Amino acid sequence: MGDALRVALAGLGTVGGGVIRLLDANRDLITRRAGRPIEIVAVSARDRTKDRGVDLSRFEWVDDTAALASHPDADVVVELIGGSDGPALTLARTALGARRGFVTANKAMLAHHGLELAQKAEESNAALKFEAAVAGGIPVIKGLREGAAANAIARVYGILNGTCNFILSKMEAEGRDFAEVLAEAQALGYAEADPSFDIDGVDAAHKLSILAAIAFGTQPAFADVAIGGVRHVLAADIAQAASLGYRVRLVGVAEEGANGLFQRVHPHLVPLDHPLAHVTGSTNAVVAEGNFVGRLLFQGAGAGDGPTASAVVADLIDIARGEYGASFAMPAHELTAAAKADSGERRGRAYLRFTVQDKVGVLAEIAAAMRDAGVSIESLIQRGEAADGGVMIAIVTHEGPERAVAQALERLRGSQSLVGQPLLMHILG
Repeated sequence: MGDALRVALAGLGTVGGGVIRLLDANRDLITRRAGRPIEIVAVSARDRTKDRGVDLSRFEWVDDTAALASHPDADVVVELIGGSDGPALTLARTALGARRGFVTANKAMLAHHGLELAQKAEESNAALKFEAAVAGGIPVIKGLREGAAANAIARVYGILNGTCNFILSKMEAEGRDFAEVLAEAQALGYAEADPSFDIDGVDAAHKLSILAAIAFGTQPAFADVAIGGVRHVLAADIAQAASLGYRVRLVGVAEEGANGLFQRVHPHLVPLDHPLAHVTGSTNAVVAEGNFVGRLLFQGAGAGDGPTASAVVADLIDIARGEYGASFAMPAHELTAAAKADSGERRGRAYLRFTVQDKVGVLAEIAAAMRDAGVSIESLIQRGEAADGGVMIAIVTHEGPERAVAQALERLRGSQSLVGQPLLMHILG
């Protein structure tokens, strides 16, 4: 049995407390699997007096979080503070510069600064591990980086935000509108007081950019992700999708093609025969398509103290064993700066929802815009009066270039016949 791996822990919120509890509960098992004990030696957080339900008296308390990076007794720093910049980034840079291993659950920081941190880790011959940053306890980072390492990945996509999936599946099951279900999600702790990062797709986009970098050997490019959220999805949209044989899910898609790397987070209509259609509640799921392994599905709890702590400790076990390689599956200097793909060249089908004034000529105006842009309509459904006094029209298009749909919507921009903005949802192919 080797010497203990000594850990300095920054951040004692839900996940930080979970890490301590997990190391306590499974101490003997973890020691056997790691080949040596894993011990927390120092901790830091904003409030020293807060009761976190765990005994912190056995650990050294460090008021200055950044000082953990140079703590004389620490081999590894675990960062659970959050935030793309600020104390978390300072701690990461300092710890890796001091040749200490670094474990984080911070997807925002990795999405914005992942390349820099990977370069620092390699220069220092230090571990940079972040299994907990994407999909909580699901081992999708390890699955892509190691299990599918021999494959060329054609596409990686999935449900990457549990808050949105909880809201959409609850709307689906109970026929309730977005605002009401969001309030319930906040009351249950599934959504933050300010839920914008979740419901506007930013959280999922952070995670998608990390997955894309690993899957395709590219530099993390969060700025190139096209982002759309779910706050404008109506119960009527979900009911209409169900009548057509689909379920609505917020899906992140990354795909490498001849014209560059395509990355998008957007609500999609998912066919009922697709595995993602059956992912409900706060569950996450990721699909990767390899040229030899075929379709891989990773599914499980995407957040919470237990699942996320499980991923953090799994990274610590790897470091204890000496099993760590390139952070993004290949050396940082091998990661390419991929061009941003033009989404207009993509072909697919789409769902369009308009709320319009109930007057003569509106259907003709919409149909003319579609015709002039070269969009072929597969089906058009007009429903009764909407809550705002308008009439709902739903259109499903035939397969065609996305540019044509964008042009049709642009032709209708500012139309006096429309009440509010149209909603576009792509159909997952």
